[in-house]
Amino acid sequence: MRLLATQQSGAGTMRGGAFPQHSVRRIRPSRLVIHAFLLLLSFLFLAPLILMISASFSSETAISQYGYSLFPRSFTMAAYQYILQDPSQILTAYGVTVTVTLIGTCAGVLIMALLAYPLSRKDFFLRKPLSFYVFFTLLFNGGLVPLYILVTHYLQLQDTLAALILPYLVMPWYVLLLRTYFAALPRELIDAAKIDGAGEWRIFFRIVVPLSRPALATVALFCALVFWNDWYLALLFINNSFDRYYCLANELASIWRPGSGALRTNGHRRPGSWPHYPGLPPGAEVLRQRHYPWRGQR
Repeated sequence: MRLLATQQSGAGTMRGGAFPQHSVRRIRPSRLVIHAFLLLLSFLFLAPLILMISASFSSETAISQYGYSLFPRSFTMAAYQYILQDPSQILTAYGVTVTVTLIGTCAGVLIMALLAYPLSRKDFFLRKPLSFYVFFTLLFNGGLVPLYILVTHYLQLQDTLAALILPYLVMPWYVLLLRTYFAALPRELIDAAKIDGAGEWRIFFRIVVPLSRPALATVALFCALVFWNDWYLALLFINNSFDRYYCLANELASIWRPGSGALRTNGHRRPGSWPHYPGLPPGAEVLRQRHYPWRGQR
């Protein structure tokens, strides 16, 4: 009865034209300062990209005379016309990089997860020696010469895509990260699956993997960045005569030859360093500055 009376009184109030008044929320000055600071910080993060885009539409003479600016002083499309003279080079390099990234990321995450899962099981009798082996390789490695001899002489992988994928398939840090995540999963789920007759493979793919999607996605992201940004393996194991296996970073660094802007001809790469050319498209210039900062300096 009391609830009914309350509803009736509320309905009468609404019919009488009296609505409940909502207080207007005021924005505090401190919140405005925080928002302004975040906007400024966001612009600072975007400034290098804007400068590279502006430089790609500027002439080399204008940049040499006035420096970088947010807006091109002398607008030109010469850099893009130069790159598009033979787009097959860039497209092939993009294809190699995308292929290596996809295959390397999928295979690497699968292999590291298969290695990390038994290391997380306390009933696995080789858990401690294998964990020590993984941790030891995190601290020490054989060095460049043994790696080169192994890949080129014993495995015979020189001038193949496998040479760009195999060395990064297992990264000890991510193996230990996945092991820690797998160890935190409830042991009761695995015991219940065993009681129901599930084997180790089914437990791993049907229970452990679905529950570990956040960790696997994180590791996959970092692995993809490693394969995408890599230029070192191609520099070691891919010869100039096998241009079709060059990654994007290596391709961009080898387009130019000293004293001339001519592209390579007849399918052969012209030797030499990449001189400083600020008018390159933004992606090319960023990669050049990142991976080859010493090239073109006199």
